[in-house]
Amino acid sequence: MSKNLSELSGRQGLKNNLFDRMGQLTIESGTPPVEELEKLAEEFLIGKANTYGAATFYDFMKPANKGKKVYVCNGSVCLCAGTQDRLVEKLRDHFAEDEIGHMCCLGRCHENNAFFYQGKNYSGRDAEDLEAIVDGAGSNDDHYAVTTLGTPVLTLPYAGFDAHYAVLRDVLKRDSAEVLEEIKTSGIRGRGGAGFPMGLKLQFCRNEKSDTKFIICNADEGDPGAFSDRWLLEERPHHVLFGMMVAGYCIGAEWGVVYIRAEYPESVEAIQRAVSELEDNQLLGDNIAGSGFNFRFKVIKAAGSYICGEETALINSIEGQRPEVRVRPPFPAQRGLFNKPTTVNNVETLAALHYILQNGGEAYAKLGTDKSSGTKLLCLDSGFRKPGLVEAEMGTPLRQVIDEAGEGFKHSVKAMHIGGPLGGLVPVSKIDDLTVDFESFSSEGFLLGHASVVTIPGDFPLVKYLEHLFEFAAEESCGKCFPCRLGTKRAQEMFAKAQHEGYKIPRTLIDDLLHTLEEGSLCAHGGGIPLPVRNALHYFEDELRQYLA
Repeated sequence: MSKNLSELSGRQGLKNNLFDRMGQLTIESGTPPVEELEKLAEEFLIGKANTYGAATFYDFMKPANKGKKVYVCNGSVCLCAGTQDRLVEKLRDHFAEDEIGHMCCLGRCHENNAFFYQGKNYSGRDAEDLEAIVDGAGSNDDHYAVTTLGTPVLTLPYAGFDAHYAVLRDVLKRDSAEVLEEIKTSGIRGRGGAGFPMGLKLQFCRNEKSDTKFIICNADEGDPGAFSDRWLLEERPHHVLFGMMVAGYCIGAEWGVVYIRAEYPESVEAIQRAVSELEDNQLLGDNIAGSGFNFRFKVIKAAGSYICGEETALINSIEGQRPEVRVRPPFPAQRGLFNKPTTVNNVETLAALHYILQNGGEAYAKLGTDKSSGTKLLCLDSGFRKPGLVEAEMGTPLRQVIDEAGEGFKHSVKAMHIGGPLGGLVPVSKIDDLTVDFESFSSEGFLLGHASVVTIPGDFPLVKYLEHLFEFAAEESCGKCFPCRLGTKRAQEMFAKAQHEGYKIPRTLIDDLLHTLEEGSLCAHGGGIPLPVRNALHYFEDELRQYLA
């Protein structure tokens, strides 16, 4: 059935996009009217249950979102910082209880008290001026440190439009196969978490025979603690768009879709402005720079769903379906958006292509390590003396990132959750054993992932943090497979009972549950959440023993 829905959605193309239309229907009240969803179903020749089932999946479309006016971040960093209860109390002075909703995560992890109001994100010092914000006179300026350790790639200053796109004009004079080989030579691997070689991903899609192909930028950066994609989208938008155009040229795609999470409203605006600048300079459309290459962008604002960071769920979302994970094979390179060959890449991966094409694949390959070339962006949360963004060459000691870039911790820290909810829980005793690259983290039983760093204070109960992780995983599960849908909820219940009812979690039961999640889940959402739990049980057994049978 989903294959047929893909075809029906694709008949109208990207200009009249079903998901986009659903989003427009939510603007007035926060949830699309049922009668309007029924009209959409008739227009796109799909069932009413399909439009209603899709719309009610998302945080910012479902009926419970109706009437919400302000949203409070409930991510891991804000939890550990302990700032949000006071913020909610302050908001209650201006808003009714049912007007206050929740978002996760707003990407303001360097400074907490994060909240969303009237299309803007606020944090930290902003919250102290709440009355002015509610009156429409407040500021949401966002300032944090941006540090480079080693050779800069993504943190290099933007050279200006003409100089930046002179590289694209040169690229379009070369054969697309030659350009792809340059990317392969660089050795760049996906920065979204999996670390799959980008060149191979593009090659798989290039090899498929089809008149229509797509490039998708996965800008649904939902990992609490992460804001590197947000920085790129807002401060280096033309790096991201350049990368998409080059990737499109390599595989023969004429459309690029930038799928940006609703929690990043400023990022959506920045990318739309950059697309308009390309159009004004005649670098989009047909026969770009006389090269015969045609390319256009579609910017899509998401509607609140962590699972859309998984590439097949993201594709379903763009099609206006429920964002459930697809069974693979077929992979997106064979059958992706509207059943056409598709390549999905992370923001940071695409943004690196400008350096690679300007300086050559060999120059990029010389940075980092043999197996992890280039640089990696890391996000340091408010637990550091110097929170912010760090670009580090792969292979940089983690100790250098913490002590030199972050200037150490503000307070006692016992662990760092690195790489998002599915990343490893790294005790501070392991800092000197790790370098910033895929192999080092993997060999030590962790995961570099998106490289967000969430500090867990020394006095913060780990059992509470683990319950929070499972609560997040259960809330954000797409629900398609039983192990993830049921297992995450059962685990959350066990850790909640252990804290509040004196329940002792049988070690055999939790081990079996984690094993089932790892082996039985369709995607990394359910399959990855056991990693930080296993790390906690291993390194913090003394603290957790009182909750285990």
